Amino acid sequence: MEIREWAVRILSADHLDDKLFKPELLTDEEPGTAIIFKEPCRPQNMGFNRRSKEEKLPPFQDLHQEDKRAICLHRFAGHELLAVEIMAYVLLAFPDAPKNFRKGVAHVLQEEQDHVNLYKERLKAMDVNFGDLPLYRHFWTHTPYITSPLHYVSMMSLTFEMANLDFAPIYGKTFAHVGDPASAELMATILKDEISHVRFGWQWLKNLKNQNESEWDTWEKILKTTLLTPKRAKGFYLHPEHREKAGVSQEFISNLKLS
Repeated sequence: MEIREWAVRILSADHLDDKLFKPELLTDEEPGTAIIFKEPCRPQNMGFNRRSKEEKLPPFQDLHQEDKRAICLHRFAGHELLAVEIMAYVLLAFPDAPKNFRKGVAHVLQEEQDHVNLYKERLKAMDVNFGDLPLYRHFWTHTPYITSPLHYVSMMSLTFEMANLDFAPIYGKTFAHVGDPASAELMATILKDEISHVRFGWQWLKNLKNQNESEWDTWEKILKTTLLTPKRAKGFYLHPEHREKAGVSQEFISNLKLS
């Protein structure tokens, strides 16, 4: 299947199975012209909701309750589905991007599909179906600011996914502490994959940036044109070791600590 056809199928799908469909073989011989989706199609029970202040994630002190953990996992599953859709958006928006970039985005997209399935399975074990709880627009709000492959890696790989290098281990440790090893193991899997996704973004930031600028200066300059700040790329406790595993420079990590 052509990457273009696959990405259109993902963004046009009104059934979750179609959004999570993984072709046995992907080709990129006919990327075509750019297509911009303003919104992804969604299954009826997975449309975007408006989030009230009362719908924040449960506080950590309440995560000994299974229903509170399920709320967290459902929200995280929603983030993974958004990542699938945003990556399909990028594959359609930038048909002229380097072939290796497009291949890499497609590979990461497939891992995000795997993540959705992992969350679905864990939620099912907790008697919750994916879609039972509200889902939000969140990351999709930022798609108008993804105007190039460099903007994509800056916003998705090196901001949203980089933040998960902090949130995944924090939630994983909490789940383990309250006696939920299955959810803790799931977060460990997410962390491992997110490290590789950040590595992908870091490599392409270096490849695509102006060679007279540092990685930090390029990234910070791009974020200034969006609704984001460097603070969105980290949790309330920063894990530098995970960024180091992704190949991120000490200069970048030091600047992020101070941001």
